[in-house]
Amino acid sequence: MPDDADPPPDGYGQAKRCLEIIAGALAEAGASPADVVRSRVFVTGAEHIADVMRAHGETFAEAKPACTAVVTQLLDPKWLVEIEVEALIDE
Repeated sequence: MPDDADPPPDGYGQAKRCLEIIAGALAEAGASPADVVRSRVFVTGAEHIADVMRAHGETFAEAKPACTAVVTQLLDPKWLVEIEVEALIDE
């Protein structure tokens, strides 16, 4: 988070922030969310899945990447979600 601020308190808000970061990284690589073919979503509890996947669906509605969700502990207890993506870029 900018200036070491706390993340949003809920799974949806945190997922949206993760996806904003991902969109920025994709743009730097010359890609967009439409180029994502696979995503991995890590959440600290199954109760967060619905909110996180709502944000995921809003971002990847066009791409519809293969997606795996895992319930696990994250290193920073303030975070409820972490998202990884893989994209294919035509050169």
